[in-house]
Amino acid sequence: MAYKINSFKKEERLCNKKLLATLFNNGSSFLLYPYRVTWQFSKSALGLFPVQIVIGVPKKRFNHSVDRNLLKRRMKEAYRLNKNLKLYPYLIDSNFNLILGLNYVGKEILDYAFIQKKWCL
Repeated sequence: MAYKINSFKKEERLCNKKLLATLFNNGSSFLLYPYRVTWQFSKSALGLFPVQIVIGVPKKRFNHSVDRNLLKRRMKEAYRLNKNLKLYPYLIDSNFNLILGLNYVGKEILDYAFIQKKWCL
């Protein structure tokens, strides 16, 4: 492994507009409350990391940016701490690259313990 175990670097974040459009137009999705997970295997190499992720919280449900940022921070932290438990080892062993969209669909601000627990499933 060429990366730190519990890091969340810029290279892990999905910023490429073409990949974002491909993900949300052609990707598969499922609902795991309070998340809507959109995913797609990527044919192009994503660099050192097997996953690139984008995290979103809708402005329609949470008008205040403070609330959106709080939820995004909690989701990023839960992802950062739990990605190496199941997700990364599977993708590295299988030699897959994944682009992942994680949207918050809950209607209320949930505490960090609940958000963390959902990642451990």
